[in-house]
Amino acid sequence: MLDVRRLRLLRELSIRGTLADVAAALNFSPSTVSQQLSILEQETGVELLRKVGRRVQLTPEAEMLVAHTAELLDILERAEGQLRGAEDRASGTVRVAVFQSAALALMPDALNTMRTQHPDVRVEMTQREPETALSETWARDYDMVVAEQYPAHAAPLWPDLDRHQLTTDAIRLAAPPESRQLHAVDRIEDAADLAWVMEPHGTASRHFAEQLCRRAGFEPDVRYQTADLQAQIRLIESGNAVALMPDLVWTGRDTSCRLIDLEDAPRRTIFTSVRHSGAEHPATVAFRAVLASTARTLADAKDSTEHS
Repeated sequence: MLDVRRLRLLRELSIRGTLADVAAALNFSPSTVSQQLSILEQETGVELLRKVGRRVQLTPEAEMLVAHTAELLDILERAEGQLRGAEDRASGTVRVAVFQSAALALMPDALNTMRTQHPDVRVEMTQREPETALSETWARDYDMVVAEQYPAHAAPLWPDLDRHQLTTDAIRLAAPPESRQLHAVDRIEDAADLAWVMEPHGTASRHFAEQLCRRAGFEPDVRYQTADLQAQIRLIESGNAVALMPDLVWTGRDTSCRLIDLEDAPRRTIFTSVRHSGAEHPATVAFRAVLASTARTLADAKDSTEHS
């Protein structure tokens, strides 16, 4: 009988590419990973790894084992979910990857609710960029990801992940308060000659912001670059930059920024994704429901404020 733990190491190697990366991901030493894979080779009686320069490459036989291992891990995950489902209340651990504005706006209230309603569920949160977190959830680093999708910029699709929409929020032009403006800004075209702050290249928000500026007829002067939205807000409030900001970032805080509606009123979509094999785990079901309830409460509160 082949050892599932060793099979998982082989699958990790197919995903991560090097023994060192596998070791780092699973908190093993590279020598331990190498030793366990050597034992797996002995158990199977076939060559699984070949040296290619300083790296190792999986053989066709190893790739076949990896495919079966993925199926096996799915079966085990479903079995665990069914076992947990037989208990009186949800229990277990949910490892969730969250991007910054969701971590700030949704997670505090959601965690408070989980602690009250589902005290036997442990939620572990890590802040990650959505594109990276989706692939890491597929690779089983996380059980759930809270991700985002900007207009005309689809988030990566992974065949083993589902997708449930949580909420949407408006995207607006955030400009400095009038007392700190170089000139009046009432629409995005008025910001053509101003300094911009954006997230780094490769992020969905950066792609969206640059495209919107170009459609407005100018190339933005991206003088400041940071993934920290709180730092972006301070640059805007202090009169040093303008930016496109989603409404979720203003949850629970006041700002002196001027928020200007954009043509066509673009909205960002926020969603959760989990592996199909883990979607019915009671802890995952419970946390998803709490996140959805938290998002609805925030949306209702915002609608109430805007119409009051």
